[in-house]
Amino acid sequence: MAKGMFGILALVSALTMGAPAMAGNAHDFSFEKIDGGALPLAQFKGKAVLVVNTASFCGFTPQYEGLENIYKEFKGKGLVVLGVPANNFGGQEPGSNKEIKEFCESKYDVDFPLAAKVSVQGANAHPFYKWALEVLGPDKAPKWNFHKYLINARGELVASFATKVVPDAPEIKSAVVQAIADK
Repeated sequence: MAKGMFGILALVSALTMGAPAMAGNAHDFSFEKIDGGALPLAQFKGKAVLVVNTASFCGFTPQYEGLENIYKEFKGKGLVVLGVPANNFGGQEPGSNKEIKEFCESKYDVDFPLAAKVSVQGANAHPFYKWALEVLGPDKAPKWNFHKYLINARGELVASFATKVVPDAPEIKSAVVQAIADK
């Protein structure tokens, strides 16, 4: 009997864990913190979240400074910036989680949360990124490092910004203000 129950639990788990199509909103997903432990997006209910796939050795790496600035500007109003290191584009994030964290803190004084390194594209993409692809379509998928997704305070994916759109661009700031207000 216990063996049969285990099989049923495994099947239910396989059908529900990380299945993007079954997610109601971004709050249904969780990352791992860069220094270990769970980082559920549900902890950010009521706040807007700017999710950015990052890399330490990219021509766009100086965007860390802009991300930290927008985080500081809007943190008290309800914005969280979440850096998600990924090595999908040009092998520009080869380091360990510890190395990535040390780089971000020492070079850019990053204070916003960082997830552990994940894949953001293809079959091995983190479930959040698979879900974002389903919600917004393939033309809004990350095509390089520092692609940005904006989640409103209700957990809805409301915007996508290409790599070249800098964090303090007027369109990002305007979208952030709206996403914070969407409660």
